[in-house]
Amino acid sequence: MTSIDDIIRLLEAAKNTGSKASSQTKKAPGTQKKKRKVSGYQKRYGSAFKKLAPKYKTKAGKWKKDGFKRCAAAARKAAKK
Repeated sequence: MTSIDDIIRLLEAAKNTGSKASSQTKKAPGTQKKKRKVSGYQKRYGSAFKKLAPKYKTKAGKWKKDGFKRCAAAARKAAKK
């Protein structure tokens, strides 16, 4: 029969071998993924959408029927100009 000490040693050994494999796959702390550059169209669309959204919402703040779809279409049209 194995003692509790043997089981604990085996678990610690398994834990240590697993951390070595994961440490090799980690990226260096200084290197982070670069943020994407927001295009001019995306900025215009976002501001147009925010400006038009209240027109397509109810007083309670919920979207009217097909409101989101119509607001997005109107924002695309406004951003295109």
